[in-house]
Amino acid sequence: MGSEAEVLDVAAKVKLDSVYRVVAKSGVQYFYAWKGKGAPRLRSEPGSAAFVEELAAALATRTTGDKTKMLGLTHAWFSSIAWTAPSARGGMADSTKKNWKPFVKAIQNDFGPLRIAQFERTTTIRPVIKRWLDRRWKDHPRQADMAKQVLSAMLSYAVEEDLLATNPCVGMKNRYSSDRADRIWTPEDLEKLAKRAPEHVVLAARLASLTGMRRGDLLRLSWNHVGELAIDLPSTSKTGSGALIPMYAELKALLAEIPKVSPIVLTNSDKRPWKSGFGSSWNKALISAGMQGDNLHYHDFRGAAATRMHLAGWTNREIADALSWEEESVDRIIRRYVKRDALLRDMIRRMDENAPGTVLEKSAEKS
Repeated sequence: MGSEAEVLDVAAKVKLDSVYRVVAKSGVQYFYAWKGKGAPRLRSEPGSAAFVEELAAALATRTTGDKTKMLGLTHAWFSSIAWTAPSARGGMADSTKKNWKPFVKAIQNDFGPLRIAQFERTTTIRPVIKRWLDRRWKDHPRQADMAKQVLSAMLSYAVEEDLLATNPCVGMKNRYSSDRADRIWTPEDLEKLAKRAPEHVVLAARLASLTGMRRGDLLRLSWNHVGELAIDLPSTSKTGSGALIPMYAELKALLAEIPKVSPIVLTNSDKRPWKSGFGSSWNKALISAGMQGDNLHYHDFRGAAATRMHLAGWTNREIADALSWEEESVDRIIRRYVKRDALLRDMIRRMDENAPGTVLEKSAEKS
């Protein structure tokens, strides 16, 4: 046991009141650095300088996090550009941070003690993640999806930092189902947006309407992916999707219009690739255009692209392959926005042609 002076000297630098004592039925006492799941056990002699030093080290990992464990990963993520930089410089919007923090807290509480390496084994960890979502948000599917989104974003950060090779959340289906296959941006909608929104946001909207590519794929699209015959964007382990869009005239003209100020096609107001903050800029653009209540989302451009491709003569199978959609979703779009209009036009034509024969005359009165 250390001297009283040694103990007092070390104790002055650490809070001893966090220590949690557990007494077993046998009467044996166990000491932990704090009360709660994941708290490390203190094995040194209580009251000794070694005990206080061990406690100090444990409390330090609680603050900064053990870099090999999920708790440490959350602290590292909080220190990254995504959380520290303003949205204009690639950071998340304040509203996103506010919405995500409760889910990060849940991740810290439930996954904090786990080693980051355990998330490398996808087949083992995925069932654990699913049970976690069921336990916490079984009756709230939208919140469950948000929790998965936050966990996935954090694990993507781990992949970027070479702490993981893959993200086990990629490919996991959402719990909340909202079929928006019958919602599309019309040319009038896009024109309304273009009148008030910043040019760099409008370019992203126009490119989405011509390609039907997912937002994440569009934001990582580089000029190297733009070929003479097609946009050829390979799939990645992070997004699980790609694109192969034929280079038709209107698409080629738009790409020629976009300034080549970066290796990445779409850039933010600072002429830099989007790392984060696009969602915030997009919402601001909708508000500026007075469209925040129109119930149109960015991914609804996929429906607009599907409609254009059908009118150009593409088969539903070809459209589905280009958009990475189910063929039935494409068919629903076509029935809703193309075949419906064709049917209505035909009904109008028949009504106009036969108008004289549709006039009702009063029947002659019986004498």
